[in-house]
Amino acid sequence: MVHETMMPVNGIHMCVETFGEPIDPPLLLLAADASSMDWWDDEFCRRLAAGRRFVIRYDHRDTGRSTSYPAGALAYSGADLMCDAVGVLDALRVPAAHLVGFSLGGALAQRIAVHHPSRVLSLTLMSTSVDGEAPGDAPLTLGGPVAVSAGTVTAGVRTVEAPPATDETDWSNRRSAVARMVDEVRARGGPFTPEEPHLRRLAERVFDRSADLAATRLNHRLAGYGPPVRDLLGGIDTPTVVLHGTLDRQIAPGHPQALARCIPGARLVWLDGVGHEPPPRAVWAQVLTEILALAA
Repeated sequence: MVHETMMPVNGIHMCVETFGEPIDPPLLLLAADASSMDWWDDEFCRRLAAGRRFVIRYDHRDTGRSTSYPAGALAYSGADLMCDAVGVLDALRVPAAHLVGFSLGGALAQRIAVHHPSRVLSLTLMSTSVDGEAPGDAPLTLGGPVAVSAGTVTAGVRTVEAPPATDETDWSNRRSAVARMVDEVRARGGPFTPEEPHLRRLAERVFDRSADLAATRLNHRLAGYGPPVRDLLGGIDTPTVVLHGTLDRQIAPGHPQALARCIPGARLVWLDGVGHEPPPRAVWAQVLTEILALAA
């Protein structure tokens, strides 16, 4: 059963959608920055629910149908984005959930585990990092005692996203905005990234559900991740798996390795042929197995 609703959360309105039965173990999906819940594939959510999980996804504030703000006039921070995720659980009367976060969503999941440990049953951290950088802010290497399974990775150096150039995209124009979103996803992806027609349909859905995509992108960048938590990750005692694509050019290999070292007992699992993207269909079996095993 799929159900979408608007809910009051932390003084704003948030759009929340659930898959499956509320009696099953709850699993909360946290999307990337400037990303609505649409980027969690519908069929991926249904397969999680078929694994007897109550799957919850939602639009971050300033995305999708949730409360939006004028560009540059955001009334929130990265810490508020974390509190929103907890607020969604409160609104659904869910005491604790398995958290699955991609990119920014993975950073938010780390912060929830640190600041609200009683609300977290397990952590699946995808394509994310420790406070956005590796310890020491030095070139990253592949050495170190971290548990690794499934797949290989090619050595690389630490990458830092450059400040955005002047954005000439007309985000109020459906065709222009959709083309930009498709180009960005394909640039960050790999050989398993969905074909353009699929991405175009998804981007059109994102555009149609969004109030102001230009504001979304600017405001989430300004909000940031929230206060650093690197020194607190050692206190996390919940089962954790770190999933990372071998072709991720946005977050270099040392970042997930550092993250897995910081969280006691965390496992690092490489996704062969995957870029910086929500899990493509080609690796669903592997990703679903990891999530459902952790959330058993």
